[in-house]
Amino acid sequence: MFVDTHAHLFFENFKDDIDEVINRSAQNGVDYIIVPATDIKTAKEAIALSEKYEQIYATVGVHPHDTKDWNDSLIKEIEELTMHPKVVGIGEIGLDYYYDFSPKEQQIKAFKAQLDLSLKLELPVVIHNRDSDEDMMKIIQDYCGTGLKAQFHCFNASLDDAIEFMRMNHFISFTGNITYKKSDSLREILKSVNLNHLLLETDSPFMTPVPFRGKRNEPANVKYVAQQVADVHKLSIEDVGRITSLNTFRFFGIGSPPKTSFTYKIHNSLYINITNRCNADCTFCRRKEDPFLEGYNLGMKKSQEPPAETYIKEIGDPKKYDEIVFCGYGEPTIRWDVVKKIAAYVKSNGGKTRLNTNGHGNVINKKDITPEMKGLIDTISISLNSYDSKQYAELMQVSEDHFTEMKNFARSAKKYVNKVVMSIVSLDEVEVEKSRKVVEDEIGVEFRVREYF
Repeated sequence: MFVDTHAHLFFENFKDDIDEVINRSAQNGVDYIIVPATDIKTAKEAIALSEKYEQIYATVGVHPHDTKDWNDSLIKEIEELTMHPKVVGIGEIGLDYYYDFSPKEQQIKAFKAQLDLSLKLELPVVIHNRDSDEDMMKIIQDYCGTGLKAQFHCFNASLDDAIEFMRMNHFISFTGNITYKKSDSLREILKSVNLNHLLLETDSPFMTPVPFRGKRNEPANVKYVAQQVADVHKLSIEDVGRITSLNTFRFFGIGSPPKTSFTYKIHNSLYINITNRCNADCTFCRRKEDPFLEGYNLGMKKSQEPPAETYIKEIGDPKKYDEIVFCGYGEPTIRWDVVKKIAAYVKSNGGKTRLNTNGHGNVINKKDITPEMKGLIDTISISLNSYDSKQYAELMQVSEDHFTEMKNFARSAKKYVNKVVMSIVSLDEVEVEKSRKVVEDEIGVEFRVREYF
C-alpha cells in the first residue's frame, strides 16, 4: 500500500533490531523501502540491506555534508555501484548551507557531477536542499529539458519553488514534520502540491511524526505522513497509498503499473476513460509518455477500448456520484456513439453528466453533434487553450481553422446543455485576461484556468 522512499536504515540505531523494523513496516502496509546513501561507505551498506531484504532498494551518492573531500574519481565509484540491480537512483545529493560541513564550491561541484552522472545513466536523483534555495533553483533550471528526474525530499522551500519544480516534472516529498503543530506553512504548501508529483517518506531515523515525535523514526510510521496528506487533500488514506505507490513506479521503476482503468474516481466524481485517441497533439499533454493520473493507469490502445456496456456496469448507480465525467487522456467525442449510450443510461437513472472536450466534436464526426447533447449532457468543459488562433494551433498542433470550429461548437452547445465552461492551461505564454475576454464577452460562457504542472 505504501512506499517509504527515504529511510536511512544503515544508521547505528537500527543495528540491533533491523529485522523487527522491517517486519513492523510490512505489518503497517509498507510494500517497499528505499534506502538512500550519504557516501560510498553507506552506499555499500544500503546495497547490502537491499540484498538481505526483498522489499528494500537503494540509491547511491554523496551527501553535501560529505563533499569536503570530493574529487571526480568518486564518480567512477558511484557509477560502479549503480550497476547493482537494486540500485534505483543517485542520492542523497544536493546542497546544504545551514551547516558549514563542506564549502559551497565543493557542494556545487559534487552536486553537478552527480546530476550529470544521473543523466548519463538515465537514473533519477534524490535531492537534499537546506537553506540553499537560490542556488538550487538556478542549477535545476539549468538542467531543465535534459531529462533530469528529481525528488526533492524533506521539502522545506517555498510554494513558488514547489510549483516551479513540478512544472519541470520533478517530484516532492514531505516527512513527519508535516504532522507537527507548528508546520501550518508546510501543510499549506502540501495543499498545493499536485498529487501526480508527490512521494511518501519518513527520513528515518529522523523527523518522527506525531504521535511518536521524540522517538526514533522508522518506515512503519510512513502511514502517519500518508494520513496527513489524506487530511490536507481530503482523500482517503487508501487513495494516498494508491497514488504515491504508482508515483514511485513512475519515478523509481519499483513495483508495477496497475491495469488500465476504464472508470476512475476522483473525490466523488466518476470519470469515464473513453479513449486515448485524439485528433490534436497538445504540447502540454502527457498521454503518450505518462498516461497516469492520481494513481490510475489511463493508458489504452484502440483495441482495448471497451463497449458502452462495460462502462455502464462499472458505473452502477450513477446517483452515488456528484457527476459522471467523460474524460481520460483522449478526445471522448471520437467515440461519440459510446458516450451517448452511457449518458442515456446515467440520465435515465438520475445521474448528472459532464463532457470534457477539445471542442472538435463536429469536425471529428463530420456533423453538428451539439443537438444530440440535449437531455444527455448537463455540463460541457471545452479547452480554449488560447485567445489567439495561431498560438492555439501551435499548442494543439492542429490547423488554425480548428480554433473557429471550437468556438462555434461552444456557441452551439449553449443551446442544448445547462452549462458551458471554457478553460485555458496556466502556461506562461498564454494571456489569461485576453482569453477570459473571448470566453465571457464574445462567447458568453464561464471561464476557468487549469493549473499546469
